[in-house]
Amino acid sequence: MAHFFATTFSKVFHVKPLTQLPPTALSINDSSLHEGHRSRLLNRLANEGVEHFQDHEIIELLLFFTIPRKDTNKIAHLLVKRYGSLSHVLDADFALLKQEYGIGDKSAHLLSSLPAIFRRYSLDKLNKSNKPLQDPESTIRFVEPILSTRTEEVFLLVSLDNQCRVISSTIISEGTVKEAVVYPRHVVKEALKVNASNVIFAHNHPSGKPTPSKADLNLTDRLIALFHAMDIKVFDHIIVAREGCFSFAKEGMFPASK
Repeated sequence: MAHFFATTFSKVFHVKPLTQLPPTALSINDSSLHEGHRSRLLNRLANEGVEHFQDHEIIELLLFFTIPRKDTNKIAHLLVKRYGSLSHVLDADFALLKQEYGIGDKSAHLLSSLPAIFRRYSLDKLNKSNKPLQDPESTIRFVEPILSTRTEEVFLLVSLDNQCRVISSTIISEGTVKEAVVYPRHVVKEALKVNASNVIFAHNHPSGKPTPSKADLNLTDRLIALFHAMDIKVFDHIIVAREGCFSFAKEGMFPASK
């Protein structure tokens, strides 16, 4: 994968060195000024992998795709300084990003779309693994990549077959940083649509701890009762937050009769 990125970058952005102008006459928009630096960064990517890169270097690599003739190193440093980290840059709003120095619509679209692309990648990979979700640990491994990068609260329904394998995972509602409004009938409708035998609920607390709120407890009880009446078992309700994850099942918070 690293070799693929390095080869792609080199092919797309290779520029012949300028020989007619002295270095002092080159402007920041002249790609030849940064060709050596870009080549060194690409060689590091091929040899070391992205794991060893600093935050600003990863952003710089990404900007190679959209900014072929500017000092992306300087732009990347400014972005990290302003937003604080790689994740905060990628989570920044598109409208804010495109106003930053050296960033236009294309770069803002690329950076701001990456969290959603990562979630899609994780979800696709998990869905294709076809491993049963039979305990809180395996359930957390499944839902955490989907919810941990969301900046707004969302409610996820994971529908399972009678062998606890994933049929589908669907975002039922999206809200604000503090809450997402969930209509139980929508949750039930989605589970029935895919003929689920078992279900798992999950949502995130973007700005807090994973401890369930009173509203979380009430919603869970209501949903369990509804699904119990239709002979669909609720395996768990997971809450994902920055400080960790909470499992209703692991904490013994599901009534045994349900």
